[in-house]
Amino acid sequence: MPIPSVKKAVIQCDRVSFSYGEAPILTDVSFSIHQLDSVALVGPNGGGKSTLLKLILGLLSPQQGTIQVLGMSPQQARIKIGYMPQRLQYDPSFPVSALDVVLMGRVHAIRWGRYGAEDRRIALQSMAELAVDGLASRSFSSLSGGQRQRILIARALACEPEILLLDEPTANVDPAVEMQFLEILKHLASKVTVLTVSHDLGFVSQVVSRVLCVNRQVKVHPTSELTGELIREMYGGDIRMVRHDHYCSEQGHSHADIF
Repeated sequence: MPIPSVKKAVIQCDRVSFSYGEAPILTDVSFSIHQLDSVALVGPNGGGKSTLLKLILGLLSPQQGTIQVLGMSPQQARIKIGYMPQRLQYDPSFPVSALDVVLMGRVHAIRWGRYGAEDRRIALQSMAELAVDGLASRSFSSLSGGQRQRILIARALACEPEILLLDEPTANVDPAVEMQFLEILKHLASKVTVLTVSHDLGFVSQVVSRVLCVNRQVKVHPTSELTGELIREMYGGDIRMVRHDHYCSEQGHSHADIF
């Protein structure tokens, strides 16, 4: 009988704690994310999601415990992580094209101070994967919100990552564009490990198999375990599961007729 293959852990967090001054942000956090997992990071504002993301990226170091990414320190692994920020700070009057933005994902590979033909090929291939290669010469500032989000994901893919971190990929886009992103994320999850930060539990429940609930501590749940009681515990109150027309209350899930 063949021995079933065991997925390797690509992110391993072991008893990690972090504070800003006297204020504890994360306490005794332990979890594993495995190769080709698609996982959502959810929780209330101020619960520690951004801090955990910075720890995984090696922008912060744990004050207690350890984090390994791809079997090495986060600082060493950073080159193998594609990161899409929630928003890109830029001067809209600066003449940068969509292709220029995607090429930023190749900065680590620059030789002699300029991008080469291979960098451009990989950048355009990443754009084609997201169906935005036709926007290559367009000014980034002229693009719609959904187009910009795709360009930022293409930039993250251009570094040829083993792990993709997406921070609120559906923020500021309309429901029709959000459904397009649903298909994109399903496709990406078949190729790389994907960690998606989102406030939209209805959206992430369609894409991911597990949810990391971050509120000072981290609890890992299969998507099927997302109940009204659990969501109320995470967020400290009732919220709307708008993409599924669910209302989460003390009585659990009920269906609403309106968003």
